[in-house]
Amino acid sequence: MYTVTVRRTFVAQHYLTVPDPGPEGEIHSHRYTAKVQLAGEDLNEYGYLADIDAVQERLDATVEQYQDATLNDLSEFEGLNPSVEHFARLFGQRFADGLDAPAVESVTVKLREDDVAWASHERAV
Repeated sequence: MYTVTVRRTFVAQHYLTVPDPGPEGEIHSHRYTAKVQLAGEDLNEYGYLADIDAVQERLDATVEQYQDATLNDLSEFEGLNPSVEHFARLFGQRFADGLDAPAVESVTVKLREDDVAWASHERAV
């Protein structure tokens, strides 16, 4: 299995919507680090799992949708508590939906919201 990983950092805001969220129920920012790992069994005709420049462009486009946004205000979070778990899944979905890399079989997003907490989500593509 081959893997290619790229990462970016960005700032976004949210507030939790669960009962008794404590201070996390107030709007606050996180400096997120998104690490996106692509995996697949085969390489393309050029010896790539995916063109890293194209992957970085796709990641930049994904980050741009969330940079400085309040997650609670985004349509994909409607009806959801904007947890880091949901965010990892939605981030990966948005990233994978625009990815042009036929040799990639899965995309895993590891999303860190600080030095202590992170979540990951893997999806087949």
